[in-house]
Amino acid sequence: MQNVSVIIPALNEEATISEVIRKAFNSPYVKEVFVIDDNSHDNTVSVALLSGACVIGSTVQGKGISMQDGVTIASGEILVFLDADIPTYPENIIDLLVQPLLDNKADFIKTCFDRQAGRVTEILAKPLLDIFFPDLTSFSQPLSGIVAGKKSFFDNIVFENDYGVDIGLLIDMKRQNARIEEVNIGYVENKMKPLQSLSKMAKQVTKAILNRTEPEITYHSAVQMNETEMLKGKIEQTRAKKLVIFDMDRTILGDSFIQTAAKRFGFEKALRKVGLEYSNAVIRTKEIAKLMKGRTVKEILEVVDSMKITPDFQKTVENLKARGYVIGIISDSYSLVTNHIKHQYNLDFSVANDLEFWRGHTTGEVKIPSLFFRHHHSSCKHEYCKSHVIGQLAKKLGLLLDDVVAIGDGENDVCMVEQAGLGVSFCASYPALEHSADIVLRERLFMPVLEHIR
Repeated sequence: MQNVSVIIPALNEEATISEVIRKAFNSPYVKEVFVIDDNSHDNTVSVALLSGACVIGSTVQGKGISMQDGVTIASGEILVFLDADIPTYPENIIDLLVQPLLDNKADFIKTCFDRQAGRVTEILAKPLLDIFFPDLTSFSQPLSGIVAGKKSFFDNIVFENDYGVDIGLLIDMKRQNARIEEVNIGYVENKMKPLQSLSKMAKQVTKAILNRTEPEITYHSAVQMNETEMLKGKIEQTRAKKLVIFDMDRTILGDSFIQTAAKRFGFEKALRKVGLEYSNAVIRTKEIAKLMKGRTVKEILEVVDSMKITPDFQKTVENLKARGYVIGIISDSYSLVTNHIKHQYNLDFSVANDLEFWRGHTTGEVKIPSLFFRHHHSSCKHEYCKSHVIGQLAKKLGLLLDDVVAIGDGENDVCMVEQAGLGVSFCASYPALEHSADIVLRERLFMPVLEHIR
């Protein structure tokens, strides 16, 4: 029996995600269900975890990149993509989608529903398909985002990261000579786009179609997530009493992520060389990112999952959240890693460097959020420093620096620990950090910190 992986891109769908996951697991063919979270501000992540799905943070904000991330992570030979906002799927939705694939009658499944096609479909998409791709005009709902197909075909596709993703998939599958079948999944209720968004949708659908009229065109993924997204959602909505910030490497994690990755991928010598040759933190960060070139999301997350977590981290987080504190990670590692931990432990935010991905693989490039750079309110004189982040986060929450707790272990945590109202040196790998801290912990346990937080 071929294994099926279900991929559900999601953004703020706490009300419906559980039912979608339940119906995904209804099929005996389903091996795994992934929710690719797009920086949700509600309880989507916690609801998805409780419903039995594996939750992964998207590398870049946008449905298309979330779908592509799902392709790189999934292990099934057949992939099914479901929209997270449709609880009215039929109970056998997965079987309806995968049966033609299991019977080897099709390579890609496009769905239609028992309702009239949308306005952009009838006025724009179908006429353009009739001109440029007449073989595809038989599909009644070419913009449907509920699809399934063989992973070998999805592996060769670059996903648009806007409203053009669904029509782009259909055209790209046709260009691969995939056998495409349209399956009617009955009556479903999904959100109709508001009138004001139709112009944007029409433009992006047009762009996706016209881009594919020239076969030599290369399709590029979207730009990295807007940095202001890091400060939205829970971090703005919560009336926080305190802001508690954890470093990640050798603090939450028992070791350094990049050093563990270097051992796994065989670039330990090159990593040591970068550390010796580049004293500038920004240049060093960019040079280290080059060593990660070619790695997939799945490979990176496998490294994270292999690492030990400080034993009482989850218990500490639960205690802090019960007190009404906002909790997050500031790290000079990568947001893919910090967001993975954020989702696992239901933290409120993470701030880290963004690895660039192309077709599911790292390019060797990295984007450093501007939050890390010195600004006119900074008290630290370093151009690049974690301490520049905490002031902006505290301001967003209406807190003073006295209300910030910062926990770290290394040289790059010194300024952050000094500036915080309560600075904690945690099993310091940089001995001088202990002189800057208010509390020194030498045992790998976080709970003693709670005694000092009022």
